[in-house]
Amino acid sequence: MVTISLKQSAAGDWQVCRCRITLFSDLQLGPAIKLAREMARDEHQRLRRQVCVEMPGTVSTIVLARYVDDDVRMDDAMAA
Repeated sequence: MVTISLKQSAAGDWQVCRCRITLFSDLQLGPAIKLAREMARDEHQRLRRQVCVEMPGTVSTIVLARYVDDDVRMDDAMAA
């Protein structure tokens, strides 16, 4: 499974990373989440890979979206 993760920098802004490589930085939290979900959805639709979007929580990692099968995804339920 491919993991796209959000990481907060020391300055307080957010980064979108894939395999420990920062792809986008200097983002507010909302736009960073939206971008990470769009990237995950696109990769899943184009390449049929399983993709997960996560961010650090206070106790454990928070899964923001998971694309495993064609129409099985968590982001719609979490966005509500």
